[in-house]
Amino acid sequence: MSKKVDYWLELSDYDLQTAAVMLDGRRFLYVGFMAHQSVEKILKAYFVKNSNDKTPPHSHRLSLLAEKASLYNSFSESQKNFIDILEPMNIESRYPSNKDRLLKSLTKERCAQILQETEELHSWIKQKLLQS
Repeated sequence: MSKKVDYWLELSDYDLQTAAVMLDGRRFLYVGFMAHQSVEKILKAYFVKNSNDKTPPHSHRLSLLAEKASLYNSFSESQKNFIDILEPMNIESRYPSNKDRLLKSLTKERCAQILQETEELHSWIKQKLLQS
């Protein structure tokens, strides 16, 4: 793989590990944020690999990145639904207009589920990335 693909993949792996650390540390606001970052970066790795090292779109929208990477149509309905859930966590975590409400919705169980689904999606994309 190219250095650009490796760059995005390494960042994605790091962010996924960071999401797990945030869960263990009960920093629930950042579990979703880091999960989003991990998926965003692996989508960018996939885009770069399949576009002959072009620069990925400057966007945080997971559905857009998946479409630009020509991967969205390969997603299952549950994967599409999951990125719809994950997508706003990027902004909500950075700029929590109602931090208390957001934190109440992010229980340990909810964050563990987010992390598990992120790991599954990450693994699925990585497998496709290594096959292409």
